[in-house]
Amino acid sequence: MHQYIDGERRAGTTGETFEVLDPSTDEVLETVALAGPADVDAAVASAQAAYAQWSRATPVERAAVLTKAAALLDERAEDLARLESRQAGKPIRLAREFDVPGTVDNTAFFGAAARRLDGMASAEYSGDHTSSIRREPLGVIGSIAPWNYPLQMAAWKVLPAIAAGNTIVLKPAEITPLTSLLFAEAFTEAGAPPGTVNIVTGTGPVAGQHLVGHPDVAMTSFTGSTAVGRRVMATAAHTGKRVHLELGGKAPFVVFDDADLEAAVHGAVAGSLINTGQDCTAATRAIVHRSVLDEFVRGVADLFAVVRMGPTSDPATDLGPLSSRAHLAKVAGMVERARGYAKVVTGGAAPTGDLARGSYYEPTLVTDVPLGSELWTDEVFGPVLVVVPFDDDDEAIRLANDTEFGLAASAWTRDTYRAGRATREIQAGCVWVNDHIPIISEMPHGGYKHSGFGKDMSAYSFDEYTQVKHVMHDLTGEARKPWHRTIFTLPG
Repeated sequence: MHQYIDGERRAGTTGETFEVLDPSTDEVLETVALAGPADVDAAVASAQAAYAQWSRATPVERAAVLTKAAALLDERAEDLARLESRQAGKPIRLAREFDVPGTVDNTAFFGAAARRLDGMASAEYSGDHTSSIRREPLGVIGSIAPWNYPLQMAAWKVLPAIAAGNTIVLKPAEITPLTSLLFAEAFTEAGAPPGTVNIVTGTGPVAGQHLVGHPDVAMTSFTGSTAVGRRVMATAAHTGKRVHLELGGKAPFVVFDDADLEAAVHGAVAGSLINTGQDCTAATRAIVHRSVLDEFVRGVADLFAVVRMGPTSDPATDLGPLSSRAHLAKVAGMVERARGYAKVVTGGAAPTGDLARGSYYEPTLVTDVPLGSELWTDEVFGPVLVVVPFDDDDEAIRLANDTEFGLAASAWTRDTYRAGRATREIQAGCVWVNDHIPIISEMPHGGYKHSGFGKDMSAYSFDEYTQVKHVMHDLTGEARKPWHRTIFTLPG
């Protein structure tokens, strides 16, 4: 059963089913009975009922639940890693060393953060009153998570919401719902009231649409494509609810002429191939100074050639499959069209042999890419890196910002002034210097421009999941206050 409502597993009630596949083999892992509007209604009602208790829990009580949940998840790390690897097509090494430990750490972080909600110091700002700030939860949160990081994205949605005292209904992607269910169960087991964390596994147009438009949902948090994000925002507008969006990316990877080229080459390979390129912050556009362009291209091509594709259960495997046959067709189609206007240096094909059973695609490097072309402007979401040259720093910054997106970027240089300019002028929610991809629980994640708004992770995420209330106490005890005379005057 693949719904988790009111602290227990349930089956969806639509009568429709969906097969969750292992994209490395196309083997059916589980068949899901999909959720529909009635299931969403039940989950929201359960979350509303739990909110009355959970929102009044003290910070230390909420922290205790989150801390215990982190310990439970850590105990089950290997089971989570194996399940995440199979449903999402992740190499087991990535699941074990990145996805699962990152989720455990994020849970532990919010266990501590639940005890600290910052505001201005209480003080007599007017002179005659004491003012203080309360941060209060919003209510029921309706969240939609993507398929590329099913466990981590579930955590990014659930943790700040419940740490701040909200309850939540999460809709995972129907193709990767399995670890979200285990994640939710950990909070019930850790002592959260049933209904604090609910999971509805259904399609976006049915369950997702109903969740976003639900009148009893106070806020919608969505991670996914920019196009769908716009539809989410339009639906949410009908009920005036708060919206938090983490959308697409087209991250620039700027290599200046003084960069450590070996470091840049290694960073480009890791940054473009993480999770088979299915990462909104992945390095997708290498913008390289013309003087080091050829050496950079050779270095990346040489490393791409030794990246190992293989069974996702094998710890030696570097690169897993794409998420589905449909997504493989999309990525391959973009590269095939690019052959008409650019040069495919290496890759650009699906492997043959045993790996042809799955949705694998070779690491692909493309040069001579015209600005404005599809491969330059559109999110590929696959193991594809495009390279363009630049001649001076002004052009490098201009090319980095030549995108509708603004989620992440990196600059590679030994010059502190160049690095400072890049971090100031590149329009992205995160700019790395001499690295690309690392994230940490203490720092926020979120974008500029069409990459959305609002922050995941870190204490900054409480800005999304709380409302700020100003409380003001009169200190004078005077019935007749001087400011009243600006409104009315007394007789005589």
